[in-house]
Amino acid sequence: MGLFDRMGTVVKAKMNKLVNRMEDPRETLDYSYEKQLEMLQNVKRGVADVTTSKKRLQLQRSKLQKSIDKLDSQAKDAIKADREDLARMALERKAALNTQVEDLDIQIAQLEKEQEKLVAAEKRLSTKVEMFRTRKETIKARYSSAEAQVKINESVSGIGEEMADVGMAIDRAENKTEEMQARASAIDELLESGTLDDLTSSGDDIDRELSKMHAQTGVDAELAKLKEEVKK
Repeated sequence: MGLFDRMGTVVKAKMNKLVNRMEDPRETLDYSYEKQLEMLQNVKRGVADVTTSKKRLQLQRSKLQKSIDKLDSQAKDAIKADREDLARMALERKAALNTQVEDLDIQIAQLEKEQEKLVAAEKRLSTKVEMFRTRKETIKARYSSAEAQVKINESVSGIGEEMADVGMAIDRAENKTEEMQARASAIDELLESGTLDDLTSSGDDIDRELSKMHAQTGVDAELAKLKEEVKK
């Protein structure tokens, strides 16, 4: 596997993980239910369209049948009037109309079969959609209950995100406090040992030493003066 293939696999894996974390199964179920309702509406619309087409053909057939009956009556009247030519013309038109009626009967029969199939499909789909709706609501209720239980358990055990943040803040504060205490102790120790200069005092080491000698000389002089006074 090449470098780019591996990078592609890693990106897909991370995207899939991200999508899984963002996905709410309740929203996904509701969306699937809406799509099934749309399919059911399309099937119902198909049933209505087929039924309408069949009705139109039946109306057209009824009109043709009336024309056939009229031509049949006209042919009989022509025979009675000894007009065979007119009777023949009426019968020829009647035959043509009968052919059209036979074609309409075939189309009407085909539409009836199509209508029966669509009605059966609509019933099956309606049953499946209803079963899916019931199962969907059950799963959503179980998911909401499990989600609430997880939040409660996380709050109680302190492993929730908020509790984790609070715990981390306390740890950081304790660590900083210990570091500050250790640093203060170290500075005191260095000041006492003379390793670190006391910046609050004036002068350098020599000045401080001279001051100490001067103070000691003053003390010695004062002591000598007191001894002379006592002897007197």
